[in-house]
Amino acid sequence: MERLQKVIAHAGVASRRKAEQLILEGKVKVNGVVVRELGTKVTSSDQVEVENVKIESEKKVYYLLYKPRGVISAVSDDRGRKTVVDLFPEVEERIFPVGRLDYDTSGVLLLTNDGDFANKLTHPRYNIDKTYVAKIKGVLRREEIRQLEKGVMLEDGKTAPARVRVISSDVKLDKSIVAITIHEGRNRQVRRMFEAVGHPVSKLKREEFAFLTPIGLNAGESRELTAHEVKQLRVLAETGKIG
Repeated sequence: MERLQKVIAHAGVASRRKAEQLILEGKVKVNGVVVRELGTKVTSSDQVEVENVKIESEKKVYYLLYKPRGVISAVSDDRGRKTVVDLFPEVEERIFPVGRLDYDTSGVLLLTNDGDFANKLTHPRYNIDKTYVAKIKGVLRREEIRQLEKGVMLEDGKTAPARVRVISSDVKLDKSIVAITIHEGRNRQVRRMFEAVGHPVSKLKREEFAFLTPIGLNAGESRELTAHEVKQLRVLAETGKIG
């Protein structure tokens, strides 16, 4: 069972906030009866009407985007900046990003209109690996690598253990390229982790989300996930293993 306003929003009729307003105004019926309670829950067998028009469930869609830098991981932006949804002008469904990538971070980002799917992939307890490649200032020392791997203390708590691999280092240019794999999704987490050990990030890309990569796509391009990929992601979220 799902809340009525959520069902209306997922059907693409209105935003959840607008759906709540329609309910309060008596413009929504469930099985022919006007409903004004926001906490009302309905099942897939219930008939929901908004302003006397029966709503149809929106087809679930799943996309992989190679997010470019300079784009917001959001549905809208009050400052008028381009959002990831703006990169899908032909998509009619009300899609939203699964988690987020920072404005100045590029790489793999999923978008969908399936809330349950998105929740399973972003909740920390499901341990979905995300691998980033960072260009950092300086050269990591062995103890700094161990610190990142064990978890570093940030202002919002200690990070979970990570996997770290130095791809290249240049002492003369005072920079390194490092791959780091985490399963959390805190705000600007990777950048803050490297800053915590004294190596600010100048460029960051998410190379992998679980088993998905942006290979074959240019920045700003996207593709639909295959049915098999969607199934694999569900199994991975539920079992920790790819089926």
